[in-house]
Amino acid sequence: MAQQRTTLHQRLRYRFDNLVAGGTTVLIGWLAAACLAVVIPASMVLVWADRKAPTTLSGRLQAVWVSVGQTLKIGGAVGSPVYVLASVSLALVALLFVSTLVSLITTGIDRRIRSLRLGHSTVLETGHTVVLGWSDQIFPVIRELVCANANRRRAAVAVLAPKDKVEMEQGIATRVTDLGTTRVICRTGHTTDPPVLSRVGPRTAKSVLVLPPDGETGDAHVVKTLLALGAAVSTDGKAVVVAAVRDARNQLTARLAAGPRGHVLCVDHIVARLLVQTALQPGLSLLYQELLDFEGDEFYTTDAGNLTGRTFGEALLSFTTSSVVGLLRADGAVLLNPGPDSTIRADDRIIVITQDDDTAVPDDASSCVDEDAIVHAAPGRPVAERLLLLGWNRRAPLIVEQLDQYVNSGTVLDVVARGDDATMRDALRAAPARDHLEVTFRSGDITDPRVLAGLDVPSYDGVMVIGDTGLPAHPGRAPETGSETDDRTLVTLLHLRAIGDAASRELALTTEISDDGNRLLAPARAGADFIVSGRLISLLMAQISESDYLAAVFEELFTAEGSEFHLRPVGDYVRLDREVAFATAVESARRRGECAVGYRQRASAGTGPDHGMRVNPDKGRPVRFAPGDWLIVLAES
Repeated sequence: MAQQRTTLHQRLRYRFDNLVAGGTTVLIGWLAAACLAVVIPASMVLVWADRKAPTTLSGRLQAVWVSVGQTLKIGGAVGSPVYVLASVSLALVALLFVSTLVSLITTGIDRRIRSLRLGHSTVLETGHTVVLGWSDQIFPVIRELVCANANRRRAAVAVLAPKDKVEMEQGIATRVTDLGTTRVICRTGHTTDPPVLSRVGPRTAKSVLVLPPDGETGDAHVVKTLLALGAAVSTDGKAVVVAAVRDARNQLTARLAAGPRGHVLCVDHIVARLLVQTALQPGLSLLYQELLDFEGDEFYTTDAGNLTGRTFGEALLSFTTSSVVGLLRADGAVLLNPGPDSTIRADDRIIVITQDDDTAVPDDASSCVDEDAIVHAAPGRPVAERLLLLGWNRRAPLIVEQLDQYVNSGTVLDVVARGDDATMRDALRAAPARDHLEVTFRSGDITDPRVLAGLDVPSYDGVMVIGDTGLPAHPGRAPETGSETDDRTLVTLLHLRAIGDAASRELALTTEISDDGNRLLAPARAGADFIVSGRLISLLMAQISESDYLAAVFEELFTAEGSEFHLRPVGDYVRLDREVAFATAVESARRRGECAVGYRQRASAGTGPDHGMRVNPDKGRPVRFAPGDWLIVLAES
């Protein structure tokens, strides 16, 4: 084999690499030699070319020395050998000192800049919001906090996550384009390390939000973060702590770790409850979307004022532009839709739905009530329904359990999902016994149009579509991600849309998806009900972080016990043959022990952005209702 020849460039590169590998001393020596090899000949050329240079050899050599000394910053003094040696020594010492000082300063500044870019400095803020963890939920959380802080001049949100600081800042800047008056401060570090967690100032924060990271160990990470927060803050912290876990089995553990001021939301429970409520009352998701974000109307409290000593029923018509829904007692107890005869105490605060915290202005609307327009309809007879559940995941047993609490006896739920009947039945055995609901199972791929065509979907009173992970899990197959289940859901919705068009009927669809971005792609009718699990929990966490009493409000709204929102035929409350002020509907609902907070008009249900939903309308403004319109009331089931 012929020997491979090396080029001159390769040999020179090899020699240079060996030189660099020789260490600092060798490098300094060679650098000095190279420098002298260039400076001395160049200085000689300058001296010999200078017409004013000395004529003697010794004079010219002295001139060369002076030029070399000035070039290398070692003075170039002339005189006796001892004098020259001392001068050069002092110059070298000064040069070494200055170089070292510059190097130290440069290194220190560079280290500080890198530390700041890495997000290791301490946040010195007061009254700010701390967000621990990173997931897609952080973007709606920050958007809602920005809206909540719109009337504050200096608001801050501190984010701590095991992620690059610059990457976090760029991600937030891309997804949250307008921060208003809010500054977002990102820090890098593990949320389960108390000293690191202290960097974002949890002691001086007004609220701390703990986001569940993606993955099967997300709930365990939330619990560890809550324990680290307790160790970092001890008993000094006054912040409201809001956390979320996905699996209901981990909620109690997380509550113990969160402490007495902590609120732990269970994603599975809340999503299942809202799916059920919306499936039974189409349009309800639009109401919750309005109430849960900080744009439009939401929950606030106001002083009892001159309503002290009066009844709750009288308070319902005491605010023209706000809707009264409950009382907040001095001990923190929340009473939603208490009896109309309940007395308002001096230390009570009235819970209202209104535009902002300063728009709940007392203004009597009782004069707008039209007594002749009030209808005294008898409650409708309980009706059994046929419901269809397409898909199966870990929330399915909770959905079945919740449905049984809301539906009337004789209601049938047909379940269609990948897997076998026996496995689905086993998954339901852990749930409480069902009193009203009959469940049947059918194995099939909900993305297959032939399976859907054989179900007679238009004959059902309501259809729920959830992420279908299937049962049982196939051996060796990795669990599907939220994006993968959303893809299957979108395909299912596409086929259901075609079925509805073929039957010339709008299907009552309620759909669960993971990513809010996929909601915009969904082939469903305008105003359809979508439960976006990640965004829903983000909105809830942001609301509770601003007003912790809302934890009790939402807990009651999302359970079958107590009062929750209902959409009921408006014709059961007021006459449809005339215009009436909304105050008339409020008074009619009051006589039934209910709080009317808005309405939905069928004629504009397909038109965005509100899809006919009007929350907290002006009680003095007249409106003409039509058959098929709904009144939104807060009432017991």
